[in-house]
Amino acid sequence: MSRSIRTAFALTALFTAAVAPTAQAAAPAEPRTADLVTAASTVQPNRAQAIKGDQTGKIAADCGTGTYNALVTVSGSTWTARNGSSTRYTGSSMLAAMQAAVNSLTAGRTSKQRVVVQGSGTFSAGSRLSLASYTVLDVCGTINVTGSGSGDYAPIYARGVRDVEVQHLNLTGTPIYGIFMRNVTNVILGQIDMRLSNGLGVRIDNRGDTSQWTRNVRIDHVYVSGSGSHAVETYGVDGLSIGTVIARNTGHSGLLLNQTINATIGTVDADGAGTGTGYAAFRMANRNGRVGSSYPTNIRVGTVIARGGGRGVFCVSESGGAVIDRVTISNTGNNSILIENCYNVNIAAVSGSVTGGGEIRLAARTEFANNRDILIQNLTVTNTRITENPCGTNTTFRNLIRNNAPLNICS
Repeated sequence: MSRSIRTAFALTALFTAAVAPTAQAAAPAEPRTADLVTAASTVQPNRAQAIKGDQTGKIAADCGTGTYNALVTVSGSTWTARNGSSTRYTGSSMLAAMQAAVNSLTAGRTSKQRVVVQGSGTFSAGSRLSLASYTVLDVCGTINVTGSGSGDYAPIYARGVRDVEVQHLNLTGTPIYGIFMRNVTNVILGQIDMRLSNGLGVRIDNRGDTSQWTRNVRIDHVYVSGSGSHAVETYGVDGLSIGTVIARNTGHSGLLLNQTINATIGTVDADGAGTGTGYAAFRMANRNGRVGSSYPTNIRVGTVIARGGGRGVFCVSESGGAVIDRVTISNTGNNSILIENCYNVNIAAVSGSVTGGGEIRLAARTEFANNRDILIQNLTVTNTRITENPCGTNTTFRNLIRNNAPLNICS
């Protein structure tokens, strides 16, 4: 075992790390990480004008601008879907109009075509808009979800498809899922805003066919409040890029990564995420970061902010291969940081603070191998304990400034 503890002055210079080559996994079958999709949509020369404001007042100024293939509008209570000069739907259902617009796009297309929606309306919780491959959706209004249900229903749904993009989406109400995508490839979620009173915000996974990864997912900015479960959750994803996740008073985690590899996360900012639970602002579980049978560094997180809620950072169930540059954790109801049966985890590679709340704890369950190669560093810890039990292998604590922060670790 190699262990060290020493107190240093607060860091004044940023730490610059060499970026390791993208790790490759051994299972599911033949995983690889292709370039994330960044190309602009290929569309026809119709043009939509941005609309500003709706019942929530959160519509982006650039929503709906640019070229499109199909357009959905509302006048009074009548929804209309058009593709060029052809009217594809007229009636009272926002969902039916949107689905008609999506279905009007060229069958068998191999480049993206775009649907713009102008107006706000209602979906039932037990319904879904299904996206086909090579579809771009831009919703310039708010979808309010009513009622209840069960299963994988979501206002925005994609399964077994590729090259789908949601540029803007504002969602309120009681969805089962806000966005649900399963066994997909090349996904872009742009500006997503969900102010909910139930459900899970964004779920992207491979659970329909676990022998294949969901690949190449980009999420620019997601805001979720009031969900009954997580703000954002992935499972079985190879190649994940997230800009910012903002979680406010979510039932469970702000960001939960399960069995996800080759991920780069900018910021997780959570306030009140998972209050009264063991979930965390940022949680890694179910062999997250495991590539084949090893844990090379392939999960990179810029900043985790956690105020109140359940835990701050939680790594569990044979996860690892992670570096978090900066943490700011305060007054969590459960552990500020809990590392349990994880491998190659670096907390606060640049800097961090933990204030109040539950202890920083390194622990282990007997059904998994103990912690290994854990580095806790560059932290100012105030009014909470630091505990390691049982002793892990190659655990290092260094550059800790402790203010009323008892230390109980292995020597």
